[in-house]
Amino acid sequence: MSAAAVLAVAVAAALLAAAASGYELTKNGTAITYDRRSLIIDGRREIFFSGSIHYPRSPPDVWPDLISKAKEGGLNVIETYVFWNGHEPEKGVYNFEERYDLVKFFKLIQEKDMYAIVRIGPFVQAEWNHGGLPYWLREIPDIIFRTNNEPFKKYMKEFVTLIVNKLKEAKLFASQGGPIILSQIENEYQHLEVAFKEEGTKYINWAAKMAISTDTGVPWIMCKQTKAPGEVIPTCNGRHCGDTWPGPTDKNKPLLWTENWTAQYRVFGDPPSQRSAEDIAFSVARFFSVGGTMANYYMYHGGTNFGRNGASFVMPRYYDEAPLDEFGLYKEPKWGHLRDLHHALRLCKKALLWGNPSVQPLGNLYEARIFEIPEQKVCVAFLSNHNTKEDGTVTFRGQKYFVARRSVSILADCKTVVFSTQHVNSQHNQRTFHFADQTVQNNVWEMFSDEKVPRYSQTKIRTQRPLEQYNMTKDKTDYLWYTTSFRLEADDLPFRKDIKPVLEVSSHGHAMIAFVNDVFVGCGHGTKINKAFTLDKVMDLKVGVNHISVLSSTLGMMDSGSYLEHRQAGVHTVTIQGLNTGTLDLTTNGWGHVVGLDGERRSVHTDAGMSAVKWNPGKNDRPMTWYRRHFDAPSGDDPVVIDLTPMGKGLVFVNGEGLGRYWVSYHHALGKPSQYLYHVPRSLLKPTANILMIFEEEGGKPEAIMILTVKRDNICTFISEKNPAHIRSWERKESQLTATAGDLRPKAVLSCPPKKTIQSIVFASYGNPLGICGNYTFGSCHAARTKEVVEKACVGKKTCSLTVSHDAYGGDVNCPGTTATLAVQAKCSKRPPPAAAAVAQ
Repeated sequence: MSAAAVLAVAVAAALLAAAASGYELTKNGTAITYDRRSLIIDGRREIFFSGSIHYPRSPPDVWPDLISKAKEGGLNVIETYVFWNGHEPEKGVYNFEERYDLVKFFKLIQEKDMYAIVRIGPFVQAEWNHGGLPYWLREIPDIIFRTNNEPFKKYMKEFVTLIVNKLKEAKLFASQGGPIILSQIENEYQHLEVAFKEEGTKYINWAAKMAISTDTGVPWIMCKQTKAPGEVIPTCNGRHCGDTWPGPTDKNKPLLWTENWTAQYRVFGDPPSQRSAEDIAFSVARFFSVGGTMANYYMYHGGTNFGRNGASFVMPRYYDEAPLDEFGLYKEPKWGHLRDLHHALRLCKKALLWGNPSVQPLGNLYEARIFEIPEQKVCVAFLSNHNTKEDGTVTFRGQKYFVARRSVSILADCKTVVFSTQHVNSQHNQRTFHFADQTVQNNVWEMFSDEKVPRYSQTKIRTQRPLEQYNMTKDKTDYLWYTTSFRLEADDLPFRKDIKPVLEVSSHGHAMIAFVNDVFVGCGHGTKINKAFTLDKVMDLKVGVNHISVLSSTLGMMDSGSYLEHRQAGVHTVTIQGLNTGTLDLTTNGWGHVVGLDGERRSVHTDAGMSAVKWNPGKNDRPMTWYRRHFDAPSGDDPVVIDLTPMGKGLVFVNGEGLGRYWVSYHHALGKPSQYLYHVPRSLLKPTANILMIFEEEGGKPEAIMILTVKRDNICTFISEKNPAHIRSWERKESQLTATAGDLRPKAVLSCPPKKTIQSIVFASYGNPLGICGNYTFGSCHAARTKEVVEKACVGKKTCSLTVSHDAYGGDVNCPGTTATLAVQAKCSKRPPPAAAAVAQ
C-alpha cells in the first residue's frame, strides 16, 4: 500500500471540514478576477474542483442530494449547461419549471456554500438533441448556425440576454452575492472557426463582445480554445489537458479545465465504457502540477436523457460511469479516490498558488515538478512516472521514492508522499439489481394497436419524391410514414415460386420498418457513425395494385458540426429488385406522408388520451403496438428500474412521463444490448396504480418485463500490507503541514451509505486473494481467521477500520506467493444485523 493511501485516510475527515469552510460565499457582492495562476476571489487566489451536473437530466427532488454528495467528494463548484431547446421549445414560449428551473438549481448550489459555472452557450452539444438549439431556428429564413450570420446572431443574443437577465434578477452572479463565478459563451468552437474561416473568426469575436456587454460582473470563458478574444478565458476539454494543452496564448489568463471526461458517453450499439479512477486522478494531479488551478469533471453525475432529449443515437443513460452513477449512487472507488485527491491537493494550495514553479528531470519518462516559497519553507513536489508498463524508483532531494507506472505522487512538503494516483485506498462497491414483487402483482397487460398501416390514397401530404424527415416532423415526433402504390402485371413477377422480389430502401437515417400490402417484412437501421443505410427485404407481391409503407424513425438530431441546420433524415430512394422486367425504381412514383403515430396524435400515454381509445387484452410479439399495465411503487427508497430485455425498439413512459427511447434488439459487438435497464425516478411514482406504457415497434413480450430496485450495498476493500514508500500521518495546523509519528500499518476502511449499517461479511481473506468486488476468491495463502476478525470489527457498524497486517489475521508471512493483501466484501442494509452483530457491540 502507498503512503498516499494511508495518509488520505488520516487527513480526510479534518480536511473536509476545513476545506468546506474555506469556500463559504459572501452574501454581498464578490469580485471575481484572474491572473496566470488562478481565478481570484475578492483578492485571493483559489483552487477549484468542479463537477458537471445538468439540471434537466435529474428530477428536482434529487438535486440537493447530488449537490451534497459532490461537496462531500471534495468539490467546491458545480457546472451546468443551459439548454435553449428546453427553455424555449417554441419561439417566444418559455419553460423554466420543474426540471428546467435553473434558478432553483443555482440557489440550491448557493445553499450548500458552493460556487457555480453557467455554460450558456447557447449551443451546448452535450450529446443533447440538436446540441441544445431549438428546432424552430431551422425555419428562420436565411439562417446559418454558429457563424457570422445576422439571423442566428439576432436570436442567439436574445436568448443569452434572456438567461443573463433571469440570473441577474435572482442575484445569482458572484458580483451580486450569488454562486456563479464564471459564464461560458459558445462551446468548442475552434474546429468550426476553421470550417467557417473568416466568417467564423468574425462570429467568435462578436460572441465574445456580446457576452461581455451583458455586464454579469464575472469573467466569461470559451472552452476547447487555444485563443479567445479580449478578456474571455480559453479553457481545455479532454482527458489529459495537463499533457495535451499548452494553456492560453495570453499569459495573463489562468489554466482552466472545463471538461475532464470521467467515462465516455454511449450510443446505441456501443459496448460498456470504463475509465479508471487511477487514470482520472493521474490526469488531474498532472494538470495541477503544470500550473492548472481548476478542473471540472464531465460528468460528475450524468443522469438520464428523459423523453426525446438524447442526440443522434445517444442512449437515455448518460455517463453512468461518473463518480455518481445514473441513479445518484456513489460509484466506488472513483468517487472516493477523487475525494482523497482533492484533499491532498488542498494541502498544497499555498505552494500551488504562490510558489515558484520549476521542473527537475529524474530519468527517462520521470520528472519532478516543484512549487516552492523558500523563505516560508513551503514546498510541494509532484513526482511523475510516464512509463505505462513499468513501476520505478527515483531519487529526489536525496531520498528514494517508489513511483508506480503512469502515476503522480504528491509530496506535500517536498519530502513525504501524501497521495499517489495509482494507489487506491478508497473502498469499492458493486451495483446490484433486485426483483420487486410488483413485477408479478397484477401483471396484466392491455394493448392498443398502431398497426393500421397507411396507404397512399389515405394521405394528405403527397409529393413526387419522399420528403426529408426533419422538415416534416419538426422534432415533435421520431416517426414519419412514407407510402406509395404501384401496379404489376403477371409478366412482371418471377415465374419460379422460390424466387421472391426484394424491397430496397435507402435512408439518410436512422431506422425504419417496412410493410408490403400491410404485411410486416422487416426492419433496418444505421449507426451513430454511418447513419445512412439500406434496407433489403424479400417480400410477396401480387398481380394488380401493391402498397408499400415505410415507417422511418429518428433517434434524435445531430448535436455537433458545421451546417447543422442542413442535416437530413428519412427515406431517400426506393427500388424493387428481382422482377422479370428488371429493377423497378419507385423513388419518383409519387409518395404520401403521415407525420407521427396514431397513438401519438391521440396522446395515449396521457390519462386523457388513454381513456379515449379502446384497450384490448395484450398479445405478444406484435409490432406497432402500445402496451400498458398498472403497478404499485416498490417499497423503500432505493431507485426503481424497468428491465426491458424482452422488448425490441420503442418508447417507454411511466405516468405519462417519457423515460427515453429503448432499443434492446440492437446488440453491440459483445452480443448484448447497450441499454436494457431504464431509470424510473421515485418522484414520478404514486404509492399505487402507476401506469407503465410501452410503444413497441418491432414486437416483444411485455409480460416478461421486470420491475427492479437498485442498490450499491456491496462494499469492498482490497489493500496490501506491503508499502513501497515511507509513511507518516499528517495533521493540519495553522495552515502549515506538520509531520507527526503514527501507526505505520495500512488501514482498510469500510463505510456504508447513509442510514445503513454493515449487516454481514460476504467474503474476507488475508494472504493472496484474487478477483474484483463481487467476485473475490481465496488464494493459496488464505488466513483462516480473517472472516471472524472482520465480522467482530465491522458487523453492526456504519463504518469500520481494519488493520492490514499478517499478525491481525494469523497470516503466514512466509507462505509462497503471499501478497500480504486483505480483501473484504461486506453487505450493507437498513435491517438489523444478525446475531453476529452482538459480538461487535
